[in-house]
Amino acid sequence: MKKTKIPAAAEPAAEQTPSFADLGLHASILDALRDAGYTTPTPIQREAIPIAMKGRDIMGLAQTGTGKTAAFTLPIIDRFIDGPRRTRALILTPTRELCVQVEESFQKYAAHGEITAVAVYGGVPLEPQERKLRAGVDVVVATPGRLIDHLERQNVVFDDLEVLVLDEADRMLDMGFAPQINKIVDQIPAYRQTLLFSATMPPEVEALARKYLRKPIVVQVGVRSAAASTVTHAVYPVPREKKNALLVQLLTGKPHDSVLIFSRTKHGADRIVRDLEKAGLTATAMHADKSQAQRTRALQDFKEGKTTVLVATDIAQRGLDISNITHVVNYDVPQQAEDYVHRIGRTGRAAKEGDAYTFMAPDEIGMVRTIERMIGKPIPRVSVPGFDFGTVAAD
Repeated sequence: MKKTKIPAAAEPAAEQTPSFADLGLHASILDALRDAGYTTPTPIQREAIPIAMKGRDIMGLAQTGTGKTAAFTLPIIDRFIDGPRRTRALILTPTRELCVQVEESFQKYAAHGEITAVAVYGGVPLEPQERKLRAGVDVVVATPGRLIDHLERQNVVFDDLEVLVLDEADRMLDMGFAPQINKIVDQIPAYRQTLLFSATMPPEVEALARKYLRKPIVVQVGVRSAAASTVTHAVYPVPREKKNALLVQLLTGKPHDSVLIFSRTKHGADRIVRDLEKAGLTATAMHADKSQAQRTRALQDFKEGKTTVLVATDIAQRGLDISNITHVVNYDVPQQAEDYVHRIGRTGRAAKEGDAYTFMAPDEIGMVRTIERMIGKPIPRVSVPGFDFGTVAAD
């Protein structure tokens, strides 16, 4: 595979950075980008878009929050802007939330064109999606399970498909979607452009790329499994039974504009919300026991600032495109080290600064050390009087 790598700390000088206009995108796309307030592409966009516009397969590797979605939506829109109306692109995503956000990106960037897109995901009735699919769309954005439901009902065919995108490929494999991906790809044309984007590159993703990509060009921003350089990390040693009290003290002690908290369990997320509301904070929970409508509302309220704290299980660790999150709190240490990178990737996005707090109970010391080995540096310990069980040094 031909490889293009952009070191995380080696950004070109401002005068050398191209604008979106320099990438050769259609004028209507440039108009939509200006309307959205975007003028300068991120590194992954700068490298991937021209390659994708040439029709080459791409394996895109970049940390969360670096603009991977636009790196594939913009060249797809450019390719289809003057073409016939038929289903020509399929984007597979791991979660409902990411599915909706990718579809919204198509609507935003194609605002001055005639590209149509539909989001297809579970947790909502099939019939409205079926009507849209049968009416004909250019782009289908789907979670694997719900798409198979529609394929089995012959609500959509991909005979004219030109582009397949596997978004957040590592997360899809983590969630056990490999059989569904294989079943879907078996029903689309073998001759197509395939774009695979992922935050990490475990062996399973490499195997997927070898299976479905043809002589791909690898575009890598930063290093594999790296945490964003704009995020400040801190570990708070705290007994498990005092985590709620510490959280309330931290969030009420000084202003926090927009806080995303990760809980390991759904019950724990609900309990955290209750305690924060008792302390006078506006908070809401987002997890699998919530209906799709409730999850959508929780996310929208958080985006609009109606609630300042969103408490979520790992359903929210990938794909959330929220630009103003100032703090991420790992209420429970993630059990997989790479999940730490995905979680804290919700802040420090697009070169903005952010803070990542991790609450470490005594039985979570080993998991923190594993995270530190993966990111290649120790995370500073912060002692809070009345909560600290003893500062533990990194290995």
